Amino acid sequence: MKTVFVTVGTTRFDELIESVTSPEVTQILKARGYERLVLQVGRGTFVPDADSCAHLSVEAFRFKDSIAEDMRQADLIISHAGAGSCLEALGAGKPLLVVVNDKLMDNHQLELARQLHMDHHLLYCTCSTLIETLKNMDLSVLQPFPPGQPKNFADFLDKALGVK
Repeated sequence: MKTVFVTVGTTRFDELIESVTSPEVTQILKARGYERLVLQVGRGTFVPDADSCAHLSVEAFRFKDSIAEDMRQADLIISHAGAGSCLEALGAGKPLLVVVNDKLMDNHQLELARQLHMDHHLLYCTCSTLIETLKNMDLSVLQPFPPGQPKNFADFLDKALGVK
């Protein structure tokens, strides 16, 4: 069953969960062949019911000891732009769409997502552009992130955040 895994990490990002479970988004996902939506909702107040989406089967949870298995089973990962979640998703070798929370002040997440996008490792958008991004996304342009090189990722973060 073709699966989308959505993660907000340890944060609260109800806008993302509400957006991905909207009728417009679930219809697009269904049209792209996805049948299952697994949501890690973190500290959010919005937790969709299993029957909340007409087009897809839905599972939701707050936290687990590890989401590695959810990522491994996913055909597409939609994530908030936290560095830890991005690194874990990229390490899983799955197509990644990062949704930047544009409500955050001093949004380092945007710089990280933009740099990883420029290097062809992920696609990114905001909740307001999610529908258009899903309609037009071409996952074939994505390139794997080099595994097991923490120094490269640290250097990359420094570059993306303007530290070096």
